[in-house]
Amino acid sequence: MACFRFATVGDNCIDRLGPPVNRRLVGGNAVNVAVQLARLGHKSFYFGAVGRDAEGRHTKAALTANGVSTEHLRLCDENTAWTDIAVLPSGERVIAAEDFGACAHYVPDDAELAILEAMDHVHIGWLNDGGVLRRRLARAGGSVSQDISVNADPANLGVTGLSVAFGSATEDRGAAEAMAADLLSRGAQCAVVMRGAAGSMALTANARAETGIHAVEVVDTTGAGDSFIAGFLTAWLAKRPLLQCLDSGRDRAALTCGHLGGFPQEAWPL
Repeated sequence: MACFRFATVGDNCIDRLGPPVNRRLVGGNAVNVAVQLARLGHKSFYFGAVGRDAEGRHTKAALTANGVSTEHLRLCDENTAWTDIAVLPSGERVIAAEDFGACAHYVPDDAELAILEAMDHVHIGWLNDGGVLRRRLARAGGSVSQDISVNADPANLGVTGLSVAFGSATEDRGAAEAMAADLLSRGAQCAVVMRGAAGSMALTANARAETGIHAVEVVDTTGAGDSFIAGFLTAWLAKRPLLQCLDSGRDRAALTCGHLGGFPQEAWPL
């Protein structure tokens, strides 16, 4: 498959998994997608901010080790973001608390915006910019996607101009169908809804596709959706049929469920 120039923009965090796991890992939607794209053989650039602390150094090292360019990683005096994740007896992960730290006020500057406009594709994770980056890239005719499920502020939830809008829904097909239709009606060119164990679906003005999952022994689901996004985008930019794009995402997510965290890494104790 062709090699593309991808940039991901926005969140990074240290995932702090509670008992019985008791480990810390580098994560965050934009970071996980960047790493997975690099592991798929693309030129991957991460735009975001970390603190001048051990966690920030660890994040940069993990990105570099996985072939992601960190020349646009900004160092700030605030702490590196973190997320406390409770591990339920069922194995399900639930966010218990989070601090966005250095990510909270990060936005690309004018020089970085010009670089982003030259990329083959830009994926936006959690980004508190009121939709400025999405609108600028759309006006420039760029290929851009965003995972709206990792955002909460209504100002950051617009989808007009997105080449691909990703969202997460329950396993209920009706709810997923409604979400996909809503994303399209609000201006996304393609709506992709991830449904956990029920698989995923995608919708454009002219096509619809749905796929299931690969049944695997699950170690951890953290970051599986981010891996799905990387797999989907790889096929999307290669102009593969919609079903092949979903299958590419499914296969990448299945691999991620086989290890701790959003990409293979050495976890360190809490």
